[in-house]
Amino acid sequence: MLRKPAPTAADDFLSQLRSFDGFGAPTRVAEEGGLTYYVNEYWTAGQRSAHSLHEISYRACFKPQLPAFFIERLTQPGDAVFDPFMGRGTTPLQAALMGRRVLGSDANPLSLMLVRPRLNPPALDAIAARLAEAPLASGEIAREDLLAFYHPDTLRQICALRAWLIARDAEADPVDDWIRMVALNRLTGHSPGFFSVYTMPPNQAVSVKAQLKINARRNQTPPPRDVAALILKKTRALLADRPRPALSHARLAVADATRLTQIETARVDLVVTSPPFLDVVDYRGDNWLRNWFAGIDGDSLSIAQLRSVDAWAEMTRAVFEELARVVRPGGHVAYEVGEVRGGGVLLERLVWQAMEGLPFERLGVMVNQQRFTKTSNCWGVANNSKGVNSNRIVLARRR
Repeated sequence: MLRKPAPTAADDFLSQLRSFDGFGAPTRVAEEGGLTYYVNEYWTAGQRSAHSLHEISYRACFKPQLPAFFIERLTQPGDAVFDPFMGRGTTPLQAALMGRRVLGSDANPLSLMLVRPRLNPPALDAIAARLAEAPLASGEIAREDLLAFYHPDTLRQICALRAWLIARDAEADPVDDWIRMVALNRLTGHSPGFFSVYTMPPNQAVSVKAQLKINARRNQTPPPRDVAALILKKTRALLADRPRPALSHARLAVADATRLTQIETARVDLVVTSPPFLDVVDYRGDNWLRNWFAGIDGDSLSIAQLRSVDAWAEMTRAVFEELARVVRPGGHVAYEVGEVRGGGVLLERLVWQAMEGLPFERLGVMVNQQRFTKTSNCWGVANNSKGVNSNRIVLARRR
């Protein structure tokens, strides 16, 4: 009599998806186009229900509950978790908080500046003492056009802090690195907690021309702000929760996701990532002000903004060819592609096709159904709004 093979980690994980009812609803399983979809609310839609260190804004970032779901179920403490499109660092930070080894990379050096300091935060007293040393009162306005965003006194402080950090090589000192990270997050926003007058949400910066129009429409002028005080206020908020990670040896790099030369073969146990969505986010343009403050030449950055389905599929294939090298046999990939063009382009199918012929077992597609969604199924989401309304995660296991 033939024995049935023992269940694999993939079998166990899929069983967990099928039986999941953490928010009171059963998982719906659907087959379409050769793909199996697992549809449920797998994590909360709450915006501020994760560790305080995650509260750094960045374009098109997913909630910490997403990587936590996979890290908890597919790894053990000490396993290596990697994100090749780490952005603000949601996956690396969550992996650190859960006692995993951290690997992360991004094509934009700005990403490292946002991620690295939060993996080993300095003490509040050290940050306050360093800010007291900064010559913020002696700054000169380096860019007159930025007066569209800032009061002259505020802009002098910003320019002074920028010049001081660049001269000191901020990344060489964890306290300077932290101050720069928080300042990058406070440059523009829609409340008095930011350096600027009222503007767009803090995950992007509008153009100077657009800001002048906002000012005219709202009949507003930039008020004076205390840059050091606002950095300390945000620092206290970020450090509010414990425990905090203390990783001095996280593996972070500026790298193209198709050429991960910084990672050895079969090094990674789990990948949780989200690539640039098709024709949705202009990471270079939206971060122009952050790049200026950080001393990054945005025009020199090689950041994909793919406008055609064929180009996106080609990029995805190249990424998975490299993931096949760095993920160990038995390791997993959770590749989040969200929803674009109102569900008219199903990126998960392009990812599925991109793995054809590679040493991956394609497990299915999770659809995390958001609570606020009025109508949702695995083919599209309609809630009378535009944008990414559901998480769609392609799941694969390295053979």
